[in-house]
Amino acid sequence: MATPADTFHQIVHERRAVRKYAEDGKLDPEAVRRSLERAILAPNSSNLQTWEFHRIRDAEKRKEVARLCMNQSAARTAHELIVFVCRSDHWKDHSLRILESMRSSFSEPLSKRDKRAIEYYKRNIPLLYTNDPFGLMTLLRRIIVFVSSLSKPFVRWTNRANSRIITHKSIALAAQTFMLSMQAEGYATCPMEGFDEKRLKRYLNLPARAEINMVVATGPADQEGIYSERFRFPYSEVVKEW
Repeated sequence: MATPADTFHQIVHERRAVRKYAEDGKLDPEAVRRSLERAILAPNSSNLQTWEFHRIRDAEKRKEVARLCMNQSAARTAHELIVFVCRSDHWKDHSLRILESMRSSFSEPLSKRDKRAIEYYKRNIPLLYTNDPFGLMTLLRRIIVFVSSLSKPFVRWTNRANSRIITHKSIALAAQTFMLSMQAEGYATCPMEGFDEKRLKRYLNLPARAEINMVVATGPADQEGIYSERFRFPYSEVVKEW
């Protein structure tokens, strides 16, 4: 009898970047919905969930998005396209909503752990994510990091680039969850980095601060969708055991 580990092993090994999808194949839209719901459960930094998943289903819209993805075969033949968008500009609203949820779930009197959690979202998150046009918050963070790191290990997060990086890390975890879920549902995927971000943002009516992490094509795989045998560097070369 197959164990959950056996099933997951099979899903991971069968997942490939499929670059062509069967034109006469069928895609269950509920499978995509279930996979996006699972993607929402992906781990992410501070649970801020600073992401959006733009699901492109309409044929004409898919055609335009495929054009903005340089007309790659994966984009051109996909039955649906998912655009994974970083929204670091949502950090303030999301942190307030998380605080509200916390306060409604905590019991009085608050435990030390509850107080630390509330303080984290009230003080630490604004300190990490707030940026101003004059760079004053960056300067403040640099001073705090310099002083605090003299005597102990300290997270060296000082500028806007750090918040951008962590947001991209989080949404990449969601994209991988989506792709593995679609594989489990019996469909193929292909993550794509080749796209005109400026034009695609404009087409999706995204604000300037939004960033596109990747576009994922999905659908039933065509027999010619995998272009070559899988190649990976050996475990002994990439895993360093200490």
